[in-house]
Amino acid sequence: MYAGFWKRLRAFLWDYVLISSYILIITVVFWLLPFSERFFANRIQAQLSIFFILTFPIILYFSISESSSKQGTWGKQKIKLIATGDNGERISFLRSFARTVLKLIPWELSHTLIWEIRFDSHIDPTLINIGFGVVYLLVGLNIASLLITKKHQTLYDLITKTCVVYKNQ
Repeated sequence: MYAGFWKRLRAFLWDYVLISSYILIITVVFWLLPFSERFFANRIQAQLSIFFILTFPIILYFSISESSSKQGTWGKQKIKLIATGDNGERISFLRSFARTVLKLIPWELSHTLIWEIRFDSHIDPTLINIGFGVVYLLVGLNIASLLITKKHQTLYDLITKTCVVYKNQ
């Protein structure tokens, strides 16, 4: 049986407990480092720093977890869900990595827009609004796809030919 919106959301919220803890630890470490401002000297440096310190480890967390023998992150395991291929097979690391990158595009685009606002006070607000509109559109399309497809697949599931199912299948 395919996992629907609410089950997948619950699993993600459990994962977000871990992600939030990781963000809190990183934040405290950066507050304590006397040279941390060098990581955020300009927009490009800030974006790259956050990508490699925050986003990339989270991509690896999802990719490694979902391609492992457990086929799921901590949150998915708590809700008894697994990520599989369309035919129920275990997904490879590369497939899981692609799935996760596609899943996190709206999140990373939001980071990019926030750094743009932070470092360029003269940026055209219309461009920022369009950027956030794209973020909301992608999130909305993923939710709509999850709700209307037979296998409850998001856009990133459809693209990578994956789905999320109950573990006891």
